[in-house]
Parts: sequence; C-alpha cells; structure tokens
Amino acid sequence: MPEVICNTSPLQYLHQIGLLDIIHSLAGSIIVPPFVVAELYAGIEKGLDLPQPENIEWVRIQAPISTSAVTLITDLGPGESQVLMLVLEMPGSIALLDDALARRVANARGIPIKGTLGLLLDAKRVGLLETVEPSLDRLHELGFHLAEQTRIAVLKLAGES
Repeated sequence: MPEVICNTSPLQYLHQIGLLDIIHSLAGSIIVPPFVVAELYAGIEKGLDLPQPENIEWVRIQAPISTSAVTLITDLGPGESQVLMLVLEMPGSIALLDDALARRVANARGIPIKGTLGLLLDAKRVGLLETVEPSLDRLHELGFHLAEQTRIAVLKLAGES
C-alpha cells in the first residue's frame, strides 16, 4: 500500500461525521505533516470538534525534509504545502486533500490525489458504508463546499442516483 499523506479537511470532516475510521480501514495508516496538526489545534482552540492526530495510533506526524518545493506552491496554505512536499519526497504516495487549488497543483505535478468524497465512495465500494448520501448531507450541514453538480456525480458513482 502506498504512503498516504493527509491534509486537514479529510481529518476534520470525517471526524465530525463520525467516519474518521474509514481512513484507517482504507489506508491502514497515514502521515500528517506538522502544519496540519497546527491547523487542527487552532480549530480545537476555537471550540471546533476536531481530532488530535498524535492520539490516533494509525497516524504518524512527519515533516518534509526539504522545502525546495515551496516555490512551486506558494499560493497554498501551509498544510496543503507540506502535504504536497511530502508526496513529492515519497514517490508513489497519495495526497488526501480537498482544497481545489491544491488538487490542481497536484494534478499538474502528476501527484495522485483523493479527497473526502473519494474516501466515502471507496468506503461504500468495500462495504464500510451502505450509502453515501447521508454523509453528503451531513458534510453539507457542516459547511463542506459541495457543488450540486459534484453531489449528483458522487451519488451517480455510488449508484444512488
């Protein structure tokens, strides 16, 4: 299984809808960079219900070795930047991220990506979820940006349209 490097939003939203363990079920373990940990703790300090990565046994916190990729991704937040730097340092790894700009940068660099919605689809495919629609509804309630066109596409891919 390739290394999986995770950004803040998949951790946040899957935790908030009670499905954080699907990451573990699908990937085994993940790597979370320090800036993602910092983003989660900033949210916790604001009163948000967020996971604490160092308390999750299948999460390893790891910083990128090099900052040489920083110039390639300066418009991204620090969490997304560190996720992409780690993926560039680990050929064959996968980035878990939802941010549209980060996904465009990853695609341009040939970096394999998956997001929260892809994880939900994978979870249904392997029998961890019966349906994805309730999860999409809950994500929407939490403020997860999901265009109606994307929702329709995800439901179609899930066989729920």
